[in-house]
Amino acid sequence: MELEEGMVRKIAISVGAVGLFVALVLGIGTTFNDGGLGSTGGLALVGSIVVFILVMAGVGIFLAD
Repeated sequence: MELEEGMVRKIAISVGAVGLFVALVLGIGTTFNDGGLGSTGGLALVGSIVVFILVMAGVGIFLAD
């Protein structure tokens, strides 16, 4: 099965955005880990989810050729 011309670029951008989200969640987990996530870490995690949703929406609009 061959990929279309721009499909590899689309896959790479999407995987990169998901990898960035995973790195952000891991960073929040290591930064705010004081025997538990705590309220500040929880807010940071919710903020990262909101940022991920907005980034994926932007990526979708960018890749919609």
